[in-house]
Amino acid sequence: MLIRYKKSFEKIAMGLLSFMPEVSDLKMLQGIIKEYETNENWNLFLWKEEDILGTIGIRVEGRKVVIQHVSVNPSHRNSGIGRQMIRRIQENFGSQYEICADEATESFVVKCETQRPSSQV
Repeated sequence: MLIRYKKSFEKIAMGLLSFMPEVSDLKMLQGIIKEYETNENWNLFLWKEEDILGTIGIRVEGRKVVIQHVSVNPSHRNSGIGRQMIRRIQENFGSQYEICADEATESFVVKCETQRPSSQV
């Protein structure tokens, strides 16, 4: 389930974002979280099953929603969580906005869009 970020999730969100290769240090990570907390055009969501396993961040630019951060706990990777998060963003924002990716997430988003979802009930 995709849930909206709130301050009480700060440490877990920072931990998940730290797994992204382009997030190089603590200062950069703190700046990203601050931007999500203060910029109304930036939205961070967390993927929660029993625990919080992933995060996806978007920014709204006019008629576009840009997926700019996607991260999944390494012990839960390759289980479709990233694809599910992207699909939820498309479901939630796709009727009003064009969904696209930034340079850092583009290859992952394209991969998710071209792969067939694993068997779902």
